[in-house]
Amino acid sequence: MLLAGGAEPVYEPLVKLGPVSRFDRWVDGSVQERVRGNLVADRVFYAASAVGDHGVIWLILAVVRGLRSEDAWRATLRAALAVGIESALVNGPIKWVFRRKRPAPRGTRPHPLRTPKTSSFPSGHATSAFCAAALLSDGDPALRPFYYALATVVAWSRVHVRAHYASDVFGGVAIGVLLGAAFKRLLPLAPPASPPAADAAGPGAGESTPAGKG
Repeated sequence: MLLAGGAEPVYEPLVKLGPVSRFDRWVDGSVQERVRGNLVADRVFYAASAVGDHGVIWLILAVVRGLRSEDAWRATLRAALAVGIESALVNGPIKWVFRRKRPAPRGTRPHPLRTPKTSSFPSGHATSAFCAAALLSDGDPALRPFYYALATVVAWSRVHVRAHYASDVFGGVAIGVLLGAAFKRLLPLAPPASPPAADAAGPGAGESTPAGKG
């Protein structure tokens, strides 16, 4: 759809799905359009979208977690493996099944952004973000709010930069959560080693008291 005078095309869902299409229009026009153009919001969301490409930020965080302790490397390898498998599934057969066109561009983007050619549904950024957050926070409860907060920013950045519809992002979040749960079940982290029985009982636990003394 073109504006009068041949101006830039406005946002218009190219897949007509009734309530879904109306929801996407409402989010883009009534919610996110109020934020676009804000210098801070643009910089944050464009940066989040860029570092979310190919799951780079999650691989970096997985390595950082592995450096924190020797036992954490199992979580690192699991997260890296999961992000790789998730990317292959989402960007391959899942996107191929839906083959949804992406939102039409509007105006000039304030910051450089890679333009993907794959299907719009689901958002790969959202899927990898929530799959990785589920795995990285497993066994690391102190950083769980950080992982999920970052995942939310990365996922929603795709709506802000008009790389995806809102429904693409919510679909990606759902798939990411399911994949994260599946990987936690298939590749559980080893439980922490329990201390030896003698150490747990305390010093002198194995010593007997001589008869007649007390």
